[in-house]
Amino acid sequence: MSTFQLTGKTAIITGGSSGIGLAIVRVFSQNGANVYILDTNKDQTLKVVETLNAENLNVKYKIVDVSNAYQIQKSIDEIAEENTINILVNNAGIAHIGNIEHTQEEDLDKIYAINVKGVYNCAKAVIKYMKSTNGVIINMASIASSVGISDRFAYSMSKGAVLTMTYSIAKDYVDQGIRCNSISPARVHTPFVDGFIAKNYPDNQEEMFEKLSKTQPLGRMGKPEEIAHLALYLASDHASFITGTDFPIDGGFIKLNG
Repeated sequence: MSTFQLTGKTAIITGGSSGIGLAIVRVFSQNGANVYILDTNKDQTLKVVETLNAENLNVKYKIVDVSNAYQIQKSIDEIAEENTINILVNNAGIAHIGNIEHTQEEDLDKIYAINVKGVYNCAKAVIKYMKSTNGVIINMASIASSVGISDRFAYSMSKGAVLTMTYSIAKDYVDQGIRCNSISPARVHTPFVDGFIAKNYPDNQEEMFEKLSKTQPLGRMGKPEEIAHLALYLASDHASFITGTDFPIDGGFIKLNG
């Protein structure tokens, strides 16, 4: 249990069946939140929910595509009928590797649909329910929102949009008691990273893992739990004076590289 409690609060976490999202689901539920996972991966989500429920953690789910506005609004409305919505964590996202010459129109559209439109759909759906609850929105941005990352044209575009959506929501709803902040991780060690290395560097996986780790000045990748505990703080009442702010959690990447 943490100092930063969410007891009695309902949190919606997109992309919560793996990686950073799963870590946030676990940490939030361990600290008293009633958590809903919104995810497209039914098998993985069911497995996660079953495991967490067996640990006496209060986790439910909706199988939805964040890029589908109708599905999201329907799911949010259903959750609102059962609980007061206090927290939204826009974590769902996908990656793309390539500069502008190696980014096709369909690549850009896919990234936009999930990483940008998905954040828009979820935030828009919960806003009306948060006006009376001093709600909190946390958007998962990236260091790519703020600095240039090689071969990440489409991904950087999308995370830049997440950052500026955060500022806009915070500005427009500060007088209605809604706080909106973003988190900008550098490289975090998740199953996605392991899969990426295995697929692209099958003959030198350990060497590539070490190389990617050392791109952070601290010399290692972040841990999903480290991101989750920052999100916990920002979602808690202890952070009630914080809005419209981006929080890099990057092992010194932004300020100490170069």
